[in-house]
Amino acid sequence: MIIQKKFIVSEERFERELFGNFDENVKLIEDALKIDVILREGNIVLMGEEKNVEQAIKLIEELHQTVSNGKNLDKQSIVYSISLLLEGSESKIKELEDTIILTKKGAPVQPKTLGQNEYIDLIKRNDITFGVGPAGTGKTYLAVAMAVKAFKKDEVSRIILTRPAVEAGENLGFLPGDLKDKVDPYLRPLYDALFDMLGPDKFNKYLERGTIEVAPLAFMRGRTLDNAFIILDEAQNTTPEQMKMFLTRLGFGSKAVVTGDLTQTDLPNKKKSGLLQAIGVLNGVEGIGHKMLTDKDVVRHELVQRIIRAYDRFDQREEERKAKHKIKKEL
Repeated sequence: MIIQKKFIVSEERFERELFGNFDENVKLIEDALKIDVILREGNIVLMGEEKNVEQAIKLIEELHQTVSNGKNLDKQSIVYSISLLLEGSESKIKELEDTIILTKKGAPVQPKTLGQNEYIDLIKRNDITFGVGPAGTGKTYLAVAMAVKAFKKDEVSRIILTRPAVEAGENLGFLPGDLKDKVDPYLRPLYDALFDMLGPDKFNKYLERGTIEVAPLAFMRGRTLDNAFIILDEAQNTTPEQMKMFLTRLGFGSKAVVTGDLTQTDLPNKKKSGLLQAIGVLNGVEGIGHKMLTDKDVVRHELVQRIIRAYDRFDQREEERKAKHKIKKEL
């Protein structure tokens, strides 16, 4: 049965956020829930099958609360809210943390998914946190935001960002320039995140003072890192020896976040990833948190989610094929 329900809008901001540019947000809701949404005399009117309209009312109530809490609605947040609704978990959107920090341009940095929210909570509660997941899940960016927040609140006296100088078959020796020139391309994602949050002038000032340090993982050997927020990025490209070395650098008053994507390991000669080993070895150790982010936590273009799922299905089929081949050989 087709019904019609009205949602009274008390502020214009929610109306703008809900509909989005060229109605792109509301079209997502209409397509997903198979309803029509129109504005009539300042009210939002929903029309469609009773079940679908009831779902849409729940969704709009949750989105209204999100906007009332000072957060913005964008295409990705709408899609994620719809997915929670269809799972019956729409009320969990309230659990998302508030803004961690503001970027230099004043944009809020905050978790946009429940997985990201759990990741932030683990960083708060643990001295070492592993954030593992595919590209676009915000694991590095959110870790940098937490580091900048701790630095600004004087909880730590410096930020140290590092990653192994191993990338998709390239060799540092073939790059032009001195050591800094050779290393900078590998650390660019970390620079970009800090530029975004501090601005290039402040970042360069802190870099010159040594309060922010960006260096290859090899430079960590033999050091004890006190009163610092340390981020090891691209940790899937560490060897077990490198990972152990890094984790044992942690000093008093320090916090470390280790991020990586186990599907994108570039170690030569099929060496075992130190990240994979560490997750197994350190499981259950007090003071260490682990968060496995998934395609549901991707906050880039929605196509990225579909690409990740397609590769996951491909990998699963390959594993099944190999298992069948092994059984045939044994027979």
